[in-house]
Amino acid sequence: MIVVIGSPTGRAIDGAMMAGGPAARVALAAARAGRTVQLVGKTGDDPVADAIVLDLARGGVGHVALLRDPGRPTPFEEAPSEPEEAAPMADNVGAAQATTPATSPGDGPILEAADVDLGIRYLTDYGVIVLAEPSGPDLVAIAAHAAHWGEARLIVVLGAGHAVPDGLPDDVIVLEAPSADPDDAFADLVGGFAAALDEGTQPEVAFRAALASDGWTGAPDG
Repeated sequence: MIVVIGSPTGRAIDGAMMAGGPAARVALAAARAGRTVQLVGKTGDDPVADAIVLDLARGGVGHVALLRDPGRPTPFEEAPSEPEEAAPMADNVGAAQATTPATSPGDGPILEAADVDLGIRYLTDYGVIVLAEPSGPDLVAIAAHAAHWGEARLIVVLGAGHAVPDGLPDDVIVLEAPSADPDDAFADLVGGFAAALDEGTQPEVAFRAALASDGWTGAPDG
């Protein structure tokens, strides 16, 4: 089983609310590869969260360790509507790719170390843990402890340019996230990599297979 740590957000596309955010997209990618996946995170207690849970379930991602915070709304973003009349090109640059934040992520539920510790205690027999979002040292420490206790592989995703935290296991796999991932290419890569590790594939072989399946090229040797 793969445990993905990180709070999902909502992504409204053509009027339908879907699961968004790095953790949800990584989890869904791993589930598409045929693995059992559980998401440890936190949402609000609102219709957006309900829709996210339904979308995760449709994608084969478990949510028994997804906590709810009734005091904070679930963040979501909404794709802009198509304009009825074409505006000048200068006014529409990037409009197709842009999204408008409908709820600020900073106003959403805060995933704390105690939440992650509690969520992981619901789960057993996991082989891979993915800390899917740049996180503070307290969350990293909880993930590292759980990986050690469960004899699981640990994947830690860092923000661009962030230093590798201290105290990680010797066999930790650290990946640096791009500054943006609008097409979920990086999330798909991480999810596919985690799935291959969970199958028992050696890390280098698993990573190269994930790169190839997602069309990435120019991977460094080593």
